[in-house]
Amino acid sequence: MRRARGFLLLGVAVIMAALTSLLIYNWLQQQRLVIKPAALQAEGIQTEMVAVATMNLFWGTKLTPEMIKLVPFPVGGVPQGTFSTVESVQGRVLIAHVVANEPILEAKLAPKDVTKGGVAAITHPQKRAMAVKVDDVVGVAGFINPGNNVDVLVTLSQSPPVTKTVLENILVLASGTEIERRGKEDKPNQVRVITVEVTPEEGEKLALAANEGKLQLALRNYLNTEPVLTRGATVPALLNSYRLPEPPTPAPKQAPAPERATPPTQVEVIKGGAVSTLTFK
Repeated sequence: MRRARGFLLLGVAVIMAALTSLLIYNWLQQQRLVIKPAALQAEGIQTEMVAVATMNLFWGTKLTPEMIKLVPFPVGGVPQGTFSTVESVQGRVLIAHVVANEPILEAKLAPKDVTKGGVAAITHPQKRAMAVKVDDVVGVAGFINPGNNVDVLVTLSQSPPVTKTVLENILVLASGTEIERRGKEDKPNQVRVITVEVTPEEGEKLALAANEGKLQLALRNYLNTEPVLTRGATVPALLNSYRLPEPPTPAPKQAPAPERATPPTQVEVIKGGAVSTLTFK
């Protein structure tokens, strides 16, 4: 009994030691992320308060006070375009992603007259935001996220069928779901939607492609921005893929040309007053 009690006490002690170590480790990690003004002043370093994000924030977010905190920065190390108060940033809309503890810069904010967040705030003034209904196949199994660039392909069921890339290097602004009702069903169905940024001309192509054929999105690498010209894929071109070359067809033998008959040659011979003609074949 005493032996079992000893093992129990030992186990409790080990668990308490592990929990204490974990708490101390987390406290030390937090202390490393926070710059204490007293420590900087003790070293004679002048500081300036800078507004930073308290969490990871995505573009289109309207900033609220709980998303912002003030952190001291050395005067010589303050980035250009920062803010020194929470009120100066409150209500502004992000146009770029910001990670936790990153300074909020004027370059990452929409103009002051933009007071509403969402996709409209991050859309280029000369472009439009258009939504495309997709499924798991069209949406590349959920790997398309805001900030990615995609190509848009369309398959037209004409005669003959053809698949063609109609838009290239299109920016994805948002991805989410919308509610759609089908027929007389009372229960709405969730449909995946991807919002892309296009010019008015590109928007016309996208709308026509969505109505006349089946869309497919192709995810691009961030570093691949060069346009590629294609002829489009047709059924004959598809069937000719990876096909062995046809054997050369032997040329047909031509019949020898018939020999032409050579006309005879005539020579006129004059001897004195007699004239005669000699014929040579």
